[in-house]
Amino acid sequence: MEAKTANSSVSDHDSLAAQKHAQKNGDEITVFHICVPEAESKNTAPEQQMLASTKVYDRRWLMLFIFVMVSMLNAFQWIQFSIITSLLMKYYGVDSQTVNWTSLVYMVVYVPLIFPGAWIMDKMGLRVTLLIGSLGTAAGAWIKVFSVVPDRFYVALIGQTIAAISQVFVLSVPPNLAATWFGPDQVSSACSIGVFGNQLGVALGFLLPPILVKDGTIEEIGNGLSLMFYIVAGLCTAVLIVVVIVFQAKPPLPPSMARYSIDSSTESLNYSQSIKRILWNRDYVLLLITYGINVGVFYAMSTLLNQTVLQHFPGQEESAGQIGLTIVVCGMAGSVLGGIILDRTHKFKETTLAVYGMAVVGMVSYTFTFDVELIAVTFVTAGSVGFFMTGYLPVGFEFAAELTYPEPEGTSSGLLNAAAQIFGIVFTVLGGWLLTDYGDLVCNGTLTFALFIGAIVTMFIRPELRRQKAVNGFK
Repeated sequence: MEAKTANSSVSDHDSLAAQKHAQKNGDEITVFHICVPEAESKNTAPEQQMLASTKVYDRRWLMLFIFVMVSMLNAFQWIQFSIITSLLMKYYGVDSQTVNWTSLVYMVVYVPLIFPGAWIMDKMGLRVTLLIGSLGTAAGAWIKVFSVVPDRFYVALIGQTIAAISQVFVLSVPPNLAATWFGPDQVSSACSIGVFGNQLGVALGFLLPPILVKDGTIEEIGNGLSLMFYIVAGLCTAVLIVVVIVFQAKPPLPPSMARYSIDSSTESLNYSQSIKRILWNRDYVLLLITYGINVGVFYAMSTLLNQTVLQHFPGQEESAGQIGLTIVVCGMAGSVLGGIILDRTHKFKETTLAVYGMAVVGMVSYTFTFDVELIAVTFVTAGSVGFFMTGYLPVGFEFAAELTYPEPEGTSSGLLNAAAQIFGIVFTVLGGWLLTDYGDLVCNGTLTFALFIGAIVTMFIRPELRRQKAVNGFK
């Protein structure tokens, strides 16, 4: 990829030498000419006349894998209580709405902490951000180890709150990490894999708690909870050590010219002005609303899944967990496929609208198939919802990065997540009330209608792909 003019201040001989040096070292490197007209070259700083290089490092996959592990363990803790609501009610002697707060606390604490969290990411970098996130995730897990006594639900909630605070330093990382470490042809796929970590944690959070914590006597339930807490705390500690020793904030050279232009900018980021510019972006605000609705519905659906399934299939706690697993595993496939499609086509609005529309169709089928009273049918419809609804997450992140470039990815994705938490709180509280007083048909029907509104709003987003224009401008 090379830009030339007759008056280029860099000779073809210099370009060839640089490329040979790169090939000799086996680096995946792109060389660009910075073209300066002859009349201006005398007044141009020497460094501006040099070759601007970008390099994609193999270690990027290791950084991404480490983040996936941190995100997985944090997301696991979000849903580990809600999926065994009936057992926690029995062990701790609390009602279902109280157990729902173990999920809601993840949404409540995120909203006021999103701005300081995004500021830390922008000012201190990915390494400090992930260190805070992994440390808090491990601390919350260890506190819950001490909650295995029937009158210590408050201790479990304290541990859950610390893990929830740590989420602020995890949830917005994928688009930032992807843009920092990956080239323009892989950035959407890398973001989708980063989101995959969160989905994997939720999937395991649906699957493992019903297996580890069996219904029985108070003592038997307590033994199951203790086993689960110790396993999670041990894994969180191991991953924390890896983050401390291995994880790096950024590569020596940027992976793309779009990233190079940001990293080499001499202007310091005015954080409040950046937020103001983002929130004055009409198309981003529309995406903010639609993303919040979609993910908020997913949060409510996941939190209330145990209660919804047990209304139709009493005693099927493990089946409830397996349905949740099906939702998220299908969502993983949707996320990865969505990232690949974006990398190959760059059709952000079309992909977003298609995924959103199919999520509405899937939610309609999920809402009405519970009345069939066949759990196998519920598995199928839940999987279809998951494929499109959770598959939307990386698509929304990447669309936001395109609409708001060159603003920091951590800020745009953080605001998306804040909107998701706000809608999640509203939908979970409203859905819990509707489920208890009016049944699952009214509850899920309301969530379906909200998704339909989100799909309509998506149609009015204009696909102004600023980051793609920046990348193409350097070719």
